[in-house]
Amino acid sequence: MKILICGKGGSGKSTIASLLAKDLKTKGYRVLVVDTDESNYGLSAQLGLKDPKELMDQLGGKKTVVDKMWSTRSAGEKAAIFSESWSIDEIPSECVSKKDNMYLLQIGKVKHFGEGCACPMGGLSRDFLTSLKLEPKDIAIIDTEAGVEHLGRGIASGADVILLVIDPTYESIRLSEKVSAMAKEAGKSVHFILNKMDQATADKISGKIGKESVAAVVPFSQLVQDKGLSGEELDTPVAGIANITTFVLNALQGGTN
Repeated sequence: MKILICGKGGSGKSTIASLLAKDLKTKGYRVLVVDTDESNYGLSAQLGLKDPKELMDQLGGKKTVVDKMWSTRSAGEKAAIFSESWSIDEIPSECVSKKDNMYLLQIGKVKHFGEGCACPMGGLSRDFLTSLKLEPKDIAIIDTEAGVEHLGRGIASGADVILLVIDPTYESIRLSEKVSAMAKEAGKSVHFILNKMDQATADKISGKIGKESVAAVVPFSQLVQDKGLSGEELDTPVAGIANITTFVLNALQGGTN
């Protein structure tokens, strides 16, 4: 199963991805966390893992990937950036950080002033995730950049479940409408994680976005915030995460559309 986690900046996408990965690991699943956010540098710390070699660098760097994109376009062909079909075990060892049954792969990061857009990272993410082979007890969690650009790039095409993290802001509510519409165009449904809010606020937002689409409510945690500020691993249980895990496992068994 491939789970795409999206949302606006600051909503808690990486936090939810990290906590969900850890909880699924305790349930006996092998979890690959795929970091497709080219501007987020904190996910590895939350997972308690080191930064692996980026897949973009493994393929020769951004310039090599861009050159490949342009060469195929000039030939009138589809720009296939990545043509391998790897299982988790086949990913080059230098491209994954691992602890027990949890793995981290990073697609690529923007590192320099004026280096250009992140389109090559988006294309590489789409091709890698579409061709990624998973065993029955494997789950891939894809942490995306803020907003909807990843949907515009087609990254969600290979996802089995789309989870949109919503924090208590008007921007998140508006984003939920846009993401739902774009996902529908792709033949996908979206379910919502209401994050960093009390039950009263969650009830208000559920009334606006549709209670039937809410997978879980995760309350604000001062401990999570403090660990995030200091770059520490998120290694303590958080209320609401078990409900996300239950939702995911139900979807894995075919109980969620």
